[in-house]
Amino acid sequence: MKLILKFMSAVLFLSAVQLLVNSSAWAASCCGGGSGSGLILPKFSRAMLDLSTSYEHYNGFWDNNGDWVADPQGSDLNQYRLNFGYAHRLAPRWQVSASLPYTWNKNQYSKLQRDTNGIGDSSVSVWYEAFDKIACVWEVNTWADLMPAIYWGGTLNLPTGISPYGDVQDNFDITGRGFYRFDASVLIDKTIYPWNASFSANYGKYLERPINREYGTYVEPYDKKLGDRFSSTLTFGYTHFTDEMNSITTTFAYSYLKEDKSEIDGITDPTSGFRKKSMALTLAWATHSRDWVTKLSWSHSPTEDGWGYNFPATDVITVGVSHVLR
Repeated sequence: MKLILKFMSAVLFLSAVQLLVNSSAWAASCCGGGSGSGLILPKFSRAMLDLSTSYEHYNGFWDNNGDWVADPQGSDLNQYRLNFGYAHRLAPRWQVSASLPYTWNKNQYSKLQRDTNGIGDSSVSVWYEAFDKIACVWEVNTWADLMPAIYWGGTLNLPTGISPYGDVQDNFDITGRGFYRFDASVLIDKTIYPWNASFSANYGKYLERPINREYGTYVEPYDKKLGDRFSSTLTFGYTHFTDEMNSITTTFAYSYLKEDKSEIDGITDPTSGFRKKSMALTLAWATHSRDWVTKLSWSHSPTEDGWGYNFPATDVITVGVSHVLR
């Protein structure tokens, strides 16, 4: 039972870390309206505020063979998050953004029940817009009308959350991983009304750090480096305009996340590393001027073999609003 609890608490915290990035990753697009896949300012906008809240429910996990395993009867594993985000334009083609989550853990697993909360890991991003004008069009008349909006970005993930290497009991307490990570990203976004599509990819590398404490207990010092991380998301959507030119956009997304095995003093940890695939459906409403965007999103991981590895299956409901300052 102790091994099961240890494994389950570990995958719970890994899933939480995944959503720290994804929860604020659906704020706007090149032309506004909520069809994009990044906390990114619409073209020619000055700044943007983003606030969202999410509820995540855990439903079993995939083991080291990729087989889905149900939780014990009576388990009720949940996490709630409040996410703050801000984006600001630095120059005509450059913008910067930051996000900070606050997390509540509410878990019952077998006879163990825990309720904890704290700030999660934060992030700061810089984006470069590799295009001069809005890439959203109503019809295609020339080859130039097919050109997408392309963004290149870099993100520094900061270990501001509660990690396993501090004064905590177990992984049910933590809200972050305790490591710095740098991500290189690309976002390709295209809208030909009423249709839109985007593709994003991120590759991250962690910085190695010394460790001398685990779950409140001091241990013999060692150096640890988490494995390289890759994620990608492909989205397709449709936009309906009301008589007042407000927009209602429905978007379907498919996401893939993978992290390689970590190293301890240069030796590979065979119990580490994970993979996860998921799908999401988003409904967004935007005002005619695209300065206010409200969203409702549902992310789902099918409880079937092969959809993950060493990771929990989850359902996540997110409600958010963003305000663009022109």
